[in-house]
Amino acid sequence: MKRFMSIGLVVVLLFAVVMAGCISSGTETGTYSITIYTGSTSGVYYPLGSTYANILQKYSKDETGIQIDAKAVTSGASVSNAQAIGDGRAQAAIMQNDVAYYAYNGVILDAFKDNAVKNLRGIAALYPETIQFVVKADSDIKTLQDLAGKKVAVGAAGSGTAVAAQQILEAAGVWDQVDKVYLSFTEATQQLKLGQIDAAVIVSGAPTPAVDQIAVQTPVRILPIGEDILQKLHDKGYIFYVSQTLPKDTYNGMTQDTPTLAVKAVLVVSADVPDEVVYAMTKLLFLHVDELRQVHAKAQYISLDTALDGMSIPLHPGAIKYYEEQGKTIPDNLKP
Repeated sequence: MKRFMSIGLVVVLLFAVVMAGCISSGTETGTYSITIYTGSTSGVYYPLGSTYANILQKYSKDETGIQIDAKAVTSGASVSNAQAIGDGRAQAAIMQNDVAYYAYNGVILDAFKDNAVKNLRGIAALYPETIQFVVKADSDIKTLQDLAGKKVAVGAAGSGTAVAAQQILEAAGVWDQVDKVYLSFTEATQQLKLGQIDAAVIVSGAPTPAVDQIAVQTPVRILPIGEDILQKLHDKGYIFYVSQTLPKDTYNGMTQDTPTLAVKAVLVVSADVPDEVVYAMTKLLFLHVDELRQVHAKAQYISLDTALDGMSIPLHPGAIKYYEEQGKTIPDNLKP
C-alpha cells in the first residue's frame, strides 16, 4: 500500500513539475505573461506602456495565436528599467536609447559599470526625446560655443542628461570652459528664470512642461545643434543620437525653427522572451499604433519607417522576423 502511495506521489510531483514548466515558458500553453516597466504616471512612458499592455492583452490571441497577458507598472524610468530587465523583474520596458546602450555595453553610467545588461534586446524606436539647450530669448548666447565661461545647468548628477550634456559640449569644444551646475529640470528652469544660471540642458519630449511653464513669463530660445556635432558624436560611437528640428512655436520666445538633436525612447525586451512572443509584440505595436496615438501626442512619431532609427542595441530575433517580412533591411550592428 505504501509502495502504491509513493508511486502516486511521484506521479503527482512529476505532473506538477511539467505544469510549472508550461506556465513559466508560456507558449506551450498558448499563453505568455509579461511585465512592462514604464515610468512615473506623470510622464510619457506610463500612458504609452499601459495602453500597449492593453493592446497585447486584447488582440494577441485572435491576431497572433498567442495570448499575451501583459501588465504595465510604474518605475523610476530608464536606468531602473534596464536593471529590471537584467534581473528578470521585467520582460519588457520603455527607456532612452542612450541608457539602453550604456546598459548593454556596461559603460558610462555607474549603475552599469561591471553590471552590463547583456540580455537587453530591442523591439522598436518610438519617439524623440529632445536635447534642449535652453536660454532666455534675450540672451546674447547664440551658439554652443557661446556657452564658454557661462554657468550652465547640465542635469542632475549621474543622470543621462548630464552625460549627454558632456558629450555634446565636448564635441563643441567647450565642456572644459563651462561653469557646470548639476540640477533637476525644475530647479534648472527656475534658476534660469531668476537669472542664476545662463543656460539649462533638458533632455525630454518637447514641449517640456518645466520649460513651458517659465516661458509664459520668461520667453526662451533653444540653441541650435548642427549636423557637424551629430557627425562628431557618431564618429565617437554614440550612435544613439539623431537629428531633430523644433518648430518655432514650441515655446514662447522662439522665432524660427531650430535644428537640434534627440535621443529616442525605445521599446526593449529580454532576450529570454520567446521569438514567437516578440514577433507578436512587434506586429501588434504597429497594427494598433492608432490606439497609442489616442492617449499621447508623442505616439504620432511611432512608425514602421523610423522603427530602427537610433536603435542602439541588438534587436530581438522575433522583431527581426517581423521587420524582414515588412521588407526592411536589418543593419549588421542590430543583429544579435
